[in-house]
Amino acid sequence: MLDKIQRFAEKNNMFHSGDSVVCGLSGGADSVCLLTCLCELSEALGISVEALHVNHCLRGAESDRDEDFCRSLCQRMNVPFTAVSCDVRSFALAHSLSEEEAARKLRYEAFAENSKGKLIATAHNANDNLETAILNLARGSAIKGLMGIPPVRGNIVRPLLGVTRAEIEEYLNKKGISFVTDSTNLSDNYTRNKIRHQILPIINEINPSAVSTFVNSSDAMRNENSFIESETSKALAQCRKGNSLCGINSYHAVIRRRCIAKLLSDNNLPYSFERLEKCDEIAVNGGKINISKNIFLISDGTNIRLEKIEPKKSADIQLSAEMKLGKNAIFEHKFLFIELLKGKHLQMCDIVNTSLTIYYLDYDKIKGKVFIRNRRFGDRITLQGRSFTSSVKKLINEKIPPDFRSELHFLEDSGGTIFAEGIGIADRIAPDENTMNYLKITVRSC
Repeated sequence: MLDKIQRFAEKNNMFHSGDSVVCGLSGGADSVCLLTCLCELSEALGISVEALHVNHCLRGAESDRDEDFCRSLCQRMNVPFTAVSCDVRSFALAHSLSEEEAARKLRYEAFAENSKGKLIATAHNANDNLETAILNLARGSAIKGLMGIPPVRGNIVRPLLGVTRAEIEEYLNKKGISFVTDSTNLSDNYTRNKIRHQILPIINEINPSAVSTFVNSSDAMRNENSFIESETSKALAQCRKGNSLCGINSYHAVIRRRCIAKLLSDNNLPYSFERLEKCDEIAVNGGKINISKNIFLISDGTNIRLEKIEPKKSADIQLSAEMKLGKNAIFEHKFLFIELLKGKHLQMCDIVNTSLTIYYLDYDKIKGKVFIRNRRFGDRITLQGRSFTSSVKKLINEKIPPDFRSELHFLEDSGGTIFAEGIGIADRIAPDENTMNYLKITVRSC
């Protein structure tokens, strides 16, 4: 197994002669195996080894037992040892995190603090790698997530990623090396443990070599991702002009999306798989997408750019026009399409089961002329099915995202507000079983 670990480390360029390596030591089988193997390989790799134990203080006496075990082990092996304690439970409560996530965050903070100018080696193995890929798949991930855990990231190295848990246990048994067991690893309270105890056994029934096979799959995906990253870098060098991507439509969709993701991340803007899909669609077809607050991604079908557009204060700029059948436009990017329909062609289910972009009014209940307008200060409406009048401002704050509040359509007859886009219609003009003429309102984009 030592040869396997050494080849994996050399293949991934983990160590250089003279490196100081801090081994993350929990006292469990994996980390004890890592420490032992690094010490045995230290001369061949040209490295010096020390150990760091992070006590999460979650299991009372058991946590202290683990720390004492690690300290004693390092004393016997003549390995420099450091122990750090952290209050995971309090940190989790203060930051609204699960204990699992809080422990991970504090552990890596301790790693960073105690490995300045050094490498930190963690004991993630091939089983952990497959578990991570399954977890990422369940949460939703592209190729980067399906690759699992990277062998090298910054100053963090993972020499055991090519070794299975079974190989680790066999190595320790043959060497007669003891370790401790974290009782939380036996529980299914943590998401990763559910994968480990319930999903992996089923996968192993299908393919007993699944874990070791995934080592090769993960390596292949890393190579393919490296190629994609290389092509993305070339594309960015050609088309990136500040916050614009010029000629982005000529590249493959995979490269386009990575370029867009890079553009957004460089500007600390959020994105998801669905958002990238929409961004890529306008990259080749043209259009505009609101990314965050007043930041928009705008494309003419060839070039795409980030632009800050300050929202118009519609309450200050009064827009109004008498309603007509057909297209009614008072905003630049959307309009209302109004139709008059006879009731005998409609069923009540058609009226009730509508989206937030289609509305029906009883045409015969309208009083006088109808005007289409934007929002006004002090607007109020008695919504369908309610016996009280509500503040439109309050309803907008409850129902409408901030980015969409500046361009909302309203309809008003001589009796007051009868329609508020995204909110609903007034109770007094709501269709019922006696309705014969319907006013159908559809919100459309230009």
